[in-house]
Amino acid sequence: MATTSDKNGASDSGVHPRFAEALQGLGIGDLTARVRRFPDSTRTAVEAAAAVGCELSQICKSLIFAADGVPVLVLMDGASRVDVERVREELAAGKVTRADAGIVRETTGYAIGGVPPFGHRTRTRVLADRSLLAHDVVWAAAGTPYAVFPIEPRELVRHAGATLVDVRERTA
Repeated sequence: MATTSDKNGASDSGVHPRFAEALQGLGIGDLTARVRRFPDSTRTAVEAAAAVGCELSQICKSLIFAADGVPVLVLMDGASRVDVERVREELAAGKVTRADAGIVRETTGYAIGGVPPFGHRTRTRVLADRSLLAHDVVWAAAGTPYAVFPIEPRELVRHAGATLVDVRERTA
């Protein structure tokens, strides 16, 4: 049976075709069946948590930064912010900045708000904040701003090829 894609690139299942292909390549194609597609946007962590009905910290944000001009993916819980100084220290970089939308799409193949934690167009260094490990399950984007999937945090880290770090902003 042929599948169709909507204006956001999602197939009938709600999974972006590139992400579905990546899941197959990783041997976790069964994850596709767990993707939840919503009529309203899950582009932000707040929107995703409301749609899923979970805690904000159970959302995994996939954020692209530029460390000395080289893209790096940071996986962060939805309730926290990335401390770019801590990322800079972790990478021993001179300067770390938030990547613009063009760099995000060029690096990952996905638009901001739908960037999954793995299955990107290019291989990048990945840092995962330890805060994600506080939950049994976290939810991450499935390649579009309307679909998310549940995954065990250690499995997420493994499939993303991430290094566990502490790069979350410290609260006063």
